[in-house]
Amino acid sequence: MGMARKVNYRLFLTGLIAMLLAALTASLLYYRAFTIQVREDAEQLVRAYAVAYEQSPDTFDQACADAAIRLTLIGPEGSVLYDSVAEGTLENHSLRPEVEEALTTGSGSSERMSSTLSQRTFYEAVLLSDGNVLRASLDVASIYSVFLQALPWLLLALGVMTLISVWVSRRLTRSLVDPIVEMGRHLDDVEDHVPYPELAPLGKTLMEDRVLRENHEKIRQEFTANVSHELKTPLTSISGYAELMASGMVSREDIPSFAAQIQKESARMIALVSDIIKLTELDSGTLQTEDPPETEPVDLQAVAQASAERLRARAQRAYVSITVTGEPVTVMGVQNLLEELCDNLVENAVRYNRPGGRVMLTTGLREGRPFLQVRDTGIGIPKEAQSRVFERFYRVDKSRSKATGGTGLGLAIVKHIALLHNAAIDLRSQVGEGTEMTVLFPEPSQTAKNEGKEP
Repeated sequence: MGMARKVNYRLFLTGLIAMLLAALTASLLYYRAFTIQVREDAEQLVRAYAVAYEQSPDTFDQACADAAIRLTLIGPEGSVLYDSVAEGTLENHSLRPEVEEALTTGSGSSERMSSTLSQRTFYEAVLLSDGNVLRASLDVASIYSVFLQALPWLLLALGVMTLISVWVSRRLTRSLVDPIVEMGRHLDDVEDHVPYPELAPLGKTLMEDRVLRENHEKIRQEFTANVSHELKTPLTSISGYAELMASGMVSREDIPSFAAQIQKESARMIALVSDIIKLTELDSGTLQTEDPPETEPVDLQAVAQASAERLRARAQRAYVSITVTGEPVTVMGVQNLLEELCDNLVENAVRYNRPGGRVMLTTGLREGRPFLQVRDTGIGIPKEAQSRVFERFYRVDKSRSKATGGTGLGLAIVKHIALLHNAAIDLRSQVGEGTEMTVLFPEPSQTAKNEGKEP
């Protein structure tokens, strides 16, 4: 069921229930007011005829002949002396509640249903000066019979009101839904076409979501273009070397150098594809949703030392030394991802360093937060480029990066792994002096809280 039909149906149902409740309530209130009025009328009539009896007892039966109600004169012992309706001898009325009450207190009243359950009789009785009791009785239809009598008219009224309710509910539904439909036709500037203030947050969210999608699409297209460009260069090189070798135009002495170039370009492609796969996994949230890795206590100093050992040979080839200082500190994280984060930071520090330079890894606590810091004495990053170094394929020194096998994705991977661990990255750099990158992890107590939350 569509929204419009659902709103229309609920409005109609609400109106119908409201009409039924109103009709029932009005009937009950009307019947209650009617019975109260009947009781008061009976009381006033019986007192009026009591006055007439007191003034002229001999002509009382003539005065009652034209009475619109039943009048009964009852003796002190309960015998019926006169009845304006019934003929013949009637049974003793001394046990009637209204008669007993009148003999005791001077007046009495009661009401009873007839045996057919279609009549309700009200009795009002007063004690006369001669000891007799004058009783007036009025028969009133029961609420059930009143309802049955009014049922045809009630059904007619309900039918008319139902038709009106259908028409009104459709008009109301259209007035409610049409502006929302119109809002959906202007997604490009949805915030300018919000029909109700309550929908303003939705309009804002839709606009933000649209901008986010456009940005993601733009990033995806740029990423695809960059990947194509990055892969094209080594493939072209490999194809060129292979073509020369296949044509026999390369001397036997040059074949090893050509093979070495092909191997170098192949290794660069493998590294690029590996980084693309890793970045795609991190970017798409696969590691967080489909198969979330289990976190465990990880010693950052042990991660730093292992990374230094793995990359020491590469650093030595670049005449760069690596040292690890600080103190052991534990964070809740994914061991292999934190190792990859550290490896990328160290590789970057080695790649953009200079012969005789140093890379210093430090771990510890800063204001209660665990941190991993990688500092180098390399070429540094210009201030205007510092905000872009974590973008994919962005290189501060493109010639140096490609010459040393850089893919331009290392720091983008670092950024995603840091986000996965709710960590922040603090970058400080001076051109010609070096760069310092510090990964600040959440406080241990905050990490425990995050780990305890439902995914």
